[in-house]
Order: sequence, then structure tokens, then C-alpha cells
Amino acid sequence: MNIIVTGGAGFIGSNIVDELVKMNHNVAIVDNLSTGKVENINVKAKFYKVDIRDTKKIIEIFNDFKPDVCIHHAAQIDIQTSIKNPKFDAVVNIIGTINILEACKINKVRKIIYASSASVYGNPEYLPIDEKNKTNPISYYGISKLTSEYYVKVFSKFYGIKFTILRYANVYGIRQAFKGEGGVIAIFLNKIIKKEIPVIYGDGEQTRDFIYVKDIVNANVAALTKGNNETINISTNNKISINELVKYMRNISKRNFNYIYKNKRDGDIMHSYIENEKAKKLLDWMPMYSIEEGLKATYEYYKNLYNK
Repeated sequence: MNIIVTGGAGFIGSNIVDELVKMNHNVAIVDNLSTGKVENINVKAKFYKVDIRDTKKIIEIFNDFKPDVCIHHAAQIDIQTSIKNPKFDAVVNIIGTINILEACKINKVRKIIYASSASVYGNPEYLPIDEKNKTNPISYYGISKLTSEYYVKVFSKFYGIKFTILRYANVYGIRQAFKGEGGVIAIFLNKIIKKEIPVIYGDGEQTRDFIYVKDIVNANVAALTKGNNETINISTNNKISINELVKYMRNISKRNFNYIYKNKRDGDIMHSYIENEKAKKLLDWMPMYSIEEGLKATYEYYKNLYNK
């Protein structure tokens, strides 16, 4: 199968590419390397250094590679960046997605798998958050991801492109950058290893649903053939507070580090964890990594990076 992965040099995208290559798919990466890294690029994949905002070049790439499926992960992913620069967030996430969809239409791509986010729900009506929960984003990032979901659905209706929209909980794991809402684990581990003081925004009692990147990879692989024309949460269905997370990190790192509290940030949700029954049913998928297993693998990855 010919598969294009946008953002394939980034955190989640590169892990997906590696798995697709192992499965002997013919894979192409589209990434402008603004946040993606050259060292993440799988040498067995074809690489196009292109920004998804470049309409002409995106269409040329699709014409050249002729993908059967597009896995779309290229995006502006930081909530705080979206608040500071909503126009930039919208152009990358919405216009960029439209460019990808136009290229899919022109080249009769069979299916698009779109990486969305639980941020589209905003402050939830109830917990755990299932797909029937009202979407009411409280950040521009959440708005841009939700708007792109609508574009995916309407393109599907007009042009017959199958889709699976995957709404991720807070993803963490190897290759994650030390920034962003979902990057709190990477940020903390980086500071722990460097013997710096981590910062907790708010009182630390806010809860999140943290899911290891390999589980996200498996969900994308499953969506290649399952979950057509569905919007599906990808999560652990477990909540953990930031204060509890710190305790896990202390145990795994065997370091009794100090940390400080600062004021809660705009756009941050207090409590969130995400139901995953639909994913289990439609994708025949379930998370395989516990928080302890995922944190240990991630800690070892970053520790080895510093020891090189």
C-alpha cells in the first residue's frame, strides 16, 4: 500500500512511519522540519521537505507518489502558541488540512486518517468523555482541529474519500519535543535528567489521560482498514493527576527532585479523561502500555540521548 504520512519526521508521525515500513508498506513523508527532525526520518521512506501550506507542491507530491492512504499529522500542536498567534494556528491546521484534502480529491486517494485531539471537547459535560460529548473547544487549537474535522467529513461526502478521525488523549513517548500541552511528560523528564526544577501550572490536581505513542501507532495501523467514516477517541480511559505523575517519575528516575507551582495557564482544562469503547469495538484496538511501562521507556530514551 502507498501511504503518505504528513508530519512524518515529527514525534507521532515518525513512530507511525517506522511501523508502516516494518509492515512493508511503501511510505512517503511530508514534513517541513519546523518541528520534525532529520534524525527521525526513516531511511526506507521517501522524504519530501514541503510545508502543507504550499498548495502547489502538496498536489505535486500526491501526483508523484500516488498514495492509497494519507495519514495526516502535520500540524501546529501547541495550545499556548495558538492563543498567542491564532492566525498562524488556523493557517497551518485548517488551510494546511484543506490542501491535503484537495490533493486527496485530485488523486483519488482512498482514505485519509486525520489526527485530531480531545481538545475539541473543551470543558467536558461529563467524564469519561465519549464521542457523544458536546464539542466546545476553549482554545484556538481546539477550534482549528474541530474545524478541520468538519472539512474532512464534507470532503468525504462530496468526493467519496473514506476517513477515520482519531481524537487523541495526551500522547507521550519517545521523540517527543520538550514543549506543548501533550509534552508535559517530556518537559518534566528533560528537566529531571538535567537536574533542573520542573514547573507545575495550577495546583497539580488537574487530571489527564496520558497515552503512550506506541498505542497511538497501533490505532493508526488499525484505521488503515477499519473505522471507515467514524470519529474515534484514542485513549486509556484512565485519569492521573499531575501530582501523581510526578510521583511516578520520582520512582522511575530514582531521583527525589524538587518542583515548583505557578499560576494556571489560559486554555487549560481542569479534568479530562477519555472513553475508548468505540475504538475497541470498531478498530479492534486497545491500549497495551500502562503509565509505568510508558514512562519507563520514555525516561530510558531521554536518558540515553543525554549519555550519547
